[in-house]
This record gives sequence, structure tokens and C-alpha cells, in this order.
Amino acid sequence: MNQKPQIKLSYAEHNQVQVVKIVFDYNQAIINKIKETTNAKWSAGNKSWLVKRDEFNLKVFFENMKELAWLDYSELKKEKNDTVETEKQHAVLVKGEIPVGYLEKLEQIRQSKNTVKIYCHCIEQFTGHFSDRDINGLEKNDINEYILHLIKSRNISPSYQNQMINAIKFYYEKVLGRKKEVYYIDRPRTGVKLPEVLSKPEIEKMIKTTHNLKHKSLISIMYSCGLRRSEAINLKPSDIESDRMMVKIRDAKGNKDRYVPLSAGVLKLARRYFREKKPKVWLFPGENGKQYSETSVLKVVKDAAKRAGILRRVYPHILRHSFATHHLEQGTDLRYIQIWLGHASSKTTEIYTHVSQNDYNKFKNPIDDIDLGE
Repeated sequence: MNQKPQIKLSYAEHNQVQVVKIVFDYNQAIINKIKETTNAKWSAGNKSWLVKRDEFNLKVFFENMKELAWLDYSELKKEKNDTVETEKQHAVLVKGEIPVGYLEKLEQIRQSKNTVKIYCHCIEQFTGHFSDRDINGLEKNDINEYILHLIKSRNISPSYQNQMINAIKFYYEKVLGRKKEVYYIDRPRTGVKLPEVLSKPEIEKMIKTTHNLKHKSLISIMYSCGLRRSEAINLKPSDIESDRMMVKIRDAKGNKDRYVPLSAGVLKLARRYFREKKPKVWLFPGENGKQYSETSVLKVVKDAAKRAGILRRVYPHILRHSFATHHLEQGTDLRYIQIWLGHASSKTTEIYTHVSQNDYNKFKNPIDDIDLGE
């Protein structure tokens, strides 16, 4: 009697999304059943099928698979027990409600979708924590203690701390119209991390070894214009202003528009891509003409780096870092780079001066005077 194959389930994170990994030896019957009964997608990198954690129902999955395979879900049970123990040790934030007028005010002043999402998430955590109190009656000390609680129990990052404070301040100062307050908790200083950068030959190889015209055009425009991936997928054909040799970036970070110069070589490539693919709404459309996903952009860039033989970690934003650094190295004024990147402050752009090779190459290394032998 043949023994049933085994399916092993475990939790994981993929592209910043919590997922359930479904692992088994190749079996077409199981693959067909997974496709038929779940939204799982095959991940070559993970060598497993992945389904979003909040879409996975263990009981239903078991019923669908019990005739085909044995199910090993011990890892799921183990993590559940760990979570229960963690909840006993630390107060877990309870999701509350968005206060009346909060979302309306965000929309009224036309905050970006990303800002609205972050602020709403933060204020829900805040109201959930004070679910037994009227938040309109909270004092400054209550809010400072709440932020300190997040640092101690959740070890939140400085950036998340700032987001939480800004979301809370927005409610009291913009929605309720109260006076401005400062909520500040001292933290240990964090080290400054320099941006990672690819060399020009590495980027050239990524582009040359990418034969899919859409993908080649996407990588070329992202690098040559210093785009964030959200900006790249928001591009429309009309944003390529060939008569002015400019690219318009709409609704970028901070809800701002800006222009960046268009390369003649990229324009030639973009025209060939446009003639062949004829994109309508989006310059780089996804399936059925819908907007391309950020996950798809990540895959395009990673696959290109793999073909180019680059062993370092490569991700879409590294093209933006490389754009800024290479401009500095060829003598472009920092003020122009700041405008092209859409940075509100020159301080943000100045970090690339620490990565540029120009100044370092002016100096002779003392070891060059030492005979190191053969």
C-alpha cells in the first residue's frame, strides 16, 4: 500500500507580507487541488506555494487535502503557542476605531494614500490602547507614557515612533484644533547607514541581459530618472514629454509633482516599447491592463540582477541610490540631484556624498608605498 505524500505548513514572510508556506514533493494532484481551492501562488525563490496568512483557513485546507496527503501543521501550532506566551509577557495593541472626523480631515487636506493608511493604522492602535477611556480627555503625560510603552513592549523603531506621534498630533491639533504639543521620548542614537549602490557596469549588465522589452524599459527609466518603484508604476504614457525631454512624476512622496530629465537613449527604448506593447492607461501595465504591482517590480529587478551575476542584495530602490551617486561622481551639482529626487531638504541628498568615489580617489593610500611582495 502506497503511503500518502506529506504537506508541511509553516508561517513565513514574503515581500513584507505574512504568508503560509505549503511545502511538498512534486505531486500534480496536490498542485491542482491547491489551485482549485486556494489563492496560493508558486514561489520559485522559496520553492513552495505561498498563501496570505489572513486568507488561509487550516480547517478548510485540511478537509480539501485529507484524501490526497498527510498534513504536518506542527509549526503552525508551535507559533500559535509562542504568540500566546508573548501576549502574556507584553501588552499587545488592540485595534480600536478611527475617531470621527479623522479620515475626513486627512482627505480634506489631500494627504497621500500612503500617509492616510499609516495615520489610520496608528490612530486605531492608539484608540485601542485607551479603549476604556475617552481619548479627548487624555493629557500629555498619558500620551508620553503610551509612546514609552510602545518602545519598551514592542521595541518600535524611531521612524515608527515618529509616525505614531504625528498621527496622534494630527488628531488633537488638526481635527480638534488644539494647541501644538511636543511629545518626545529620548532614545539611544542609531548608527547612520549609507545607501547601497551598484556600479555603472553592473547596471549596464542588468539592462543588457534583460530581453523582455517591458522589463528592460522599466529598469532603464527607474535608474535614469531616480524613481521610487511607486513612482514608476504610477507613470502614464503622457508623462513622457519627449518634446521637452522631461518625465513628469505625479503624486510622489508628500503629494508632490516634479520633473526629471529624459535620456535620449531611454526615449529611444521607450518608443520601441510603446510601439510594440501599446500601453493605454499605465506606461507599465500589469495583467488585464491594471496597474503594475510593487511586488512585480521587485521581481523584475531581482531577476535582472541574478542574470547579471550580481551576488549582493539588489532591490528597486538601489537604482535610485545609484542614480544619485553616479550623478555626483560625474560632477552634477547636488542641488539638481535634490530636485530630481524630490527631496525637501538638501540634508537628505547629502548622504550620497559619503558614497561617491570622487573625493576618495583624490588621495593616495599609505599602503601604496609598501612592498607587499608577490
